[in-house]
Amino acid sequence: MNARVVIIIGPIGAGKGTQSDILADSFGMLHVETSKFLEERFKSGGSDPKMIEEKAKWGSGVLNDPEWVTQVVIDKVTQLATEGKSLVFSSSPRTLYETEREMPVLESLFGRENVLIINILLSEAESIKRNSGRRICQLRHPIPNFPENAKLTHCPKDGTPLERRELDKPDVIKVRYGEYVTRTEPILKFLSERGYEVLPVNGEQSIEAVAEDILKHLQVHHQGAPTPIS
Repeated sequence: MNARVVIIIGPIGAGKGTQSDILADSFGMLHVETSKFLEERFKSGGSDPKMIEEKAKWGSGVLNDPEWVTQVVIDKVTQLATEGKSLVFSSSPRTLYETEREMPVLESLFGRENVLIINILLSEAESIKRNSGRRICQLRHPIPNFPENAKLTHCPKDGTPLERRELDKPDVIKVRYGEYVTRTEPILKFLSERGYEVLPVNGEQSIEAVAEDILKHLQVHHQGAPTPIS
């Protein structure tokens, strides 16, 4: 089976990371997280003025410089493609600039027929509700703000303590949702015009129901279900 790429698009709180983890764990895909790439750069950036500027944007909720982010992603994906693994993206591309430059690279590396676009739909009100109470562990696994997770103090995946992030304050979440509407949603039109079918999924369902809908899209797109890893 050829390596494939799944790109999951949606606003903050839509569950992009959670659903990407499910695909990665179930089918041996590699979860590509732009946020982790950027955080790695910030930690190693030292006193570089550009890094300080981009880190300040990150903390305020405003999207980082698309040109800078794009190069970070392309460098990393080109490296990962040599390993022959299928990839699932949870936060890239995020702007039209990134999309116009990343998609040709992905098509060249994996083939257009092996790239699937999923759009998880979530209202602003639900985004604020979910993210105002969500937590994350030391290894960056997100814990959604759902009733079944209320009593958790440690990550069920790795056992590390859970904590809140500065990015998950209500005022910052509102900025980030607005950034999604004005800077990320336009890429859906671009992808459609490029010949991709952008497949919608209702993000205001349970995690399990969203995962089931994504799997159905995978089955139709690839004419057969992915093979779960044992």
